[in-house]
Amino acid sequence: MPDASSAASNPHLDAYTARGLKGRIFSGVQPTGNLHLGNYLGAIRNFVRLQGHYDCLFCVVDQHAITQWQDPKELTQQTREIAAAFLAAGLDAKNNIIFNQSTVAAHAQLAWIFNCVARIGWMNRMTQFKEKSGKDRENASLGLLAYPSLMAADILLYKATHVPVGEDQKQHLELTRDIAIKFNNDFAVPDFFPIAEPLIFGAATRVMSLRDGTKKMSKSDPSDYSRINLTDDADAITQKIRKAKTDPLPMPESEADAEKRPEADNLLGIYAAIADKEKADVVREFAGQQFSAFKNALTDLAVAKIGPIGSEMQRLVKDPGHVDAVLRDGAERANALARPILDEVYRVVGFLKP
Repeated sequence: MPDASSAASNPHLDAYTARGLKGRIFSGVQPTGNLHLGNYLGAIRNFVRLQGHYDCLFCVVDQHAITQWQDPKELTQQTREIAAAFLAAGLDAKNNIIFNQSTVAAHAQLAWIFNCVARIGWMNRMTQFKEKSGKDRENASLGLLAYPSLMAADILLYKATHVPVGEDQKQHLELTRDIAIKFNNDFAVPDFFPIAEPLIFGAATRVMSLRDGTKKMSKSDPSDYSRINLTDDADAITQKIRKAKTDPLPMPESEADAEKRPEADNLLGIYAAIADKEKADVVREFAGQQFSAFKNALTDLAVAKIGPIGSEMQRLVKDPGHVDAVLRDGAERANALARPILDEVYRVVGFLKP
């Protein structure tokens, strides 16, 4: 568990400390493409570990998804699949709030206010916008540019005190903090919004492609052999690990040696993450062995740990009524938290409620 003690002076933590919790967490996953091992190790598994320590909201961020074109039917199905993955991985829907973003209108309502607080220069500096818009920035959607403002609304709508983030989202969380500070200052309401703290997990959470150890494992990679999908069965997992790119040398003798060999380093990192071990220990365990022996061990481990999650996820996807009921209940509970906070924001801003 990451240590959140550095934020102990945050006045928003008092209510949670009294309940033996460290604060409130908001985090979300976009319903785009197939969920893969990198999504599980980098995010969803950490969600499961955080529950019980924090007051948690886990969201399928479907409004973020449409900043780039999505097929409507696929978006509906993938929203259910993300929720099913949350449940299959072990999230407790009774003790956490699991919902999809579009069912709580206050996300968009607060995002508009934050659009008026944030500065265009802040948005133009966002690395992810530059990467996703590419060379034709003039043709990118306005939503893609304003994406971080909606992300800030997601977090601050519930006055979340902590956010689990990967390195690629750290910049967006920093902007969320900037928006909170500016809102508090502009409207002379000190401490109205908390300055959310990042929870960044270890380096092993960065999972690279099975076909190219220099590229991140991605939902959008055209090769299905570049990733292990959470819904892959034992045969598919076995095939993908067997065909994963390697080099002709035996397994690295040290971490320094592994770092010079991206494919070997990636597979060692995946093994360490799934086994919940330090990578240095895994390097020592397999040092000098043939890749074939290591791949067999990695296959056995992945099938044992990831296979059951995929099986349960597939079962849940075939029961959309149950998944929808979880999301509906979560939306009701999220709305109950969000509405009074948004009402107070409206009062602070000066919106008339006749």
